[in-house]
Amino acid sequence: MTEETIREVTKLEAPYGREIVLQDVVHETGLRVMRIRIREGSRFTILDIDAATAKELGTVLSAWADQT
Repeated sequence: MTEETIREVTKLEAPYGREIVLQDVVHETGLRVMRIRIREGSRFTILDIDAATAKELGTVLSAWADQT
């Protein structure tokens, strides 16, 4: 079993009772990822993404938000 260090970055309340939690996760191998946990009722979706993907996602989300 691998060890990982998890630090919660933020928790966001989203529309319709959803919740988004962002966590900084460092595996014992040194691999670091951003864990995105989306709760919809009793269902969870969990994504682990690398820094390059996080940066690209942030750019796309920010550009979309600027259009509204």
